[in-house]
Amino acid sequence: MNTIALILTLTMTSAWADQAGRKHAENELHAQPAIHITVGHRDADIVGNDHRALQAAVDYVGNLGGGVVEIGPGEYLMRDSLHLRSRVTVRGAGEKTILKKDREYRTLLAADGDFGEAAITVQDLEGFAIGGGVYIASKSHRNFLGVCATILNARSNYFTLSRSMNADILMSDEGFAATVFPVISGYHLEDARVENLTVDGNRDKNPTKVDGCRTAGIFLYRGDHCLITNCTVRSYNGDGISFQQSNDVTVEKCVVEGCAGFGLHPGSGSQRPTVKDCRAIANGEDGFFFCWRVRGGLAEGNWLENNGGHGMSIGHKDSGNVVRKNTIIGNKLGGVYWRAETKPMAAHRVTFESNTVRDNVGWGLFVDGATEGTIIRNNVIEDTGVGRQSTGIRIGKEAGEVVLEDNTIRTQTPLQDDRQNDEH
Repeated sequence: MNTIALILTLTMTSAWADQAGRKHAENELHAQPAIHITVGHRDADIVGNDHRALQAAVDYVGNLGGGVVEIGPGEYLMRDSLHLRSRVTVRGAGEKTILKKDREYRTLLAADGDFGEAAITVQDLEGFAIGGGVYIASKSHRNFLGVCATILNARSNYFTLSRSMNADILMSDEGFAATVFPVISGYHLEDARVENLTVDGNRDKNPTKVDGCRTAGIFLYRGDHCLITNCTVRSYNGDGISFQQSNDVTVEKCVVEGCAGFGLHPGSGSQRPTVKDCRAIANGEDGFFFCWRVRGGLAEGNWLENNGGHGMSIGHKDSGNVVRKNTIIGNKLGGVYWRAETKPMAAHRVTFESNTVRDNVGWGLFVDGATEGTIIRNNVIEDTGVGRQSTGIRIGKEAGEVVLEDNTIRTQTPLQDDRQNDEH
């Protein structure tokens, strides 16, 4: 089946998926979608080498209730995200399957983008086309106030979009549009899987750095019970892997390297995340960033090395998390940082055990903020003689109970308790 025929078929399939899309379907076969579609440069069900061929396959399988999209070896040029669908597994051939972001185009807006408006007017048309991805933000309205969308239609320099503005994006505030988007993206879905893929963010040709609240090499927003496994994200001008308001997400055996933002970013109310056996290396900011309200999570067996921020940061309402068996080496702003939050917003009941924290700049661990119930045990916290990690564990003035058990500390200052220093 060629791509055009398959796209035309999509409109016919939604009724067929009436049972397969239900959580409690008529029988066990309906609950186990089995369709399998291949995409490749040649000898595949869908032949193509860009995001359109990939999206045609994912949408087709999604409309049949779920199944597997197998992407063959080769490089696929991404001018928009590959938009995931519920119960669809997207599987590549590892390092041989590369989804590469196209170069970025950017322009100032020619009219304000109003809150709730699903359209923009741009000054320069170059690089903007129907079906392409776009990021709209301004000097002061970025993060969650920016928006990623797909261009749906055009009249001259006026484009309609798949999503509305999250704020007033004003010309007076340097409102702009850029062909920036997650290479792989999932919104409002469940039980999606991404396996054995390589994402190339093409950072040298994408100068606009974006945050992980709306973009990343792989990005989920309200994507529950999803799995990202055996994937590599490199050279993205933002976060490597980010998921926001997404519950029960598992990220395992992934590599994030050379990205401009955070490496691994469970974010904004994502409950019970599991991040295991991943590597975050030489990213511009923290290797692992627990964002706001990330609770009940597990970070285990990860390798966080030579990142431009902290090896790991945990803070705003990030309570009840377990961090164990990780290796945290040579990070530029310190090893692990409990952020300076007041008691209602601090990271309480964090267990940090059986980790190796070595040769980070300044200190190994810094328990800052009004945290309670912190347990630090069975860790190796050391400087190997390079003289960077001069303090093993630092405890901030506002910190509450910190249990220290059976840690091995080899630094100039094994323990710095600011609470005691303040009393003296």
